[in-house]
Amino acid sequence: MKTLIAVTVWCVLLVLCWPLAVLALVLWPVAWLLSLPFRLVGITFSALFALLHALLTLPARLLGWKPKAGEAALA
Repeated sequence: MKTLIAVTVWCVLLVLCWPLAVLALVLWPVAWLLSLPFRLVGITFSALFALLHALLTLPARLLGWKPKAGEAALA
C-alpha cells in the first residue's frame, strides 16, 4: 500500500513539476544509502538491549519465574 501511494504521489509530482520528480527519483537511492548506517545502529542497540534484558532476568527465570503475557512481547 505504501508503494502504491508513493508511486501515485510521484506521478502527481511528475505531472506538476517534472524536473523535481526526476531529481527525487535520482536522489532517493542516495538518501536510502545514507540512512543504512543509522538503521544498522538501531538494530545493534535493539539486540544489545535484548541481550541485557535476557542477562538481567536470567536468575529469576532459573528460579521459575514466568513472564506475564504482556511482558513476553517486550523480550
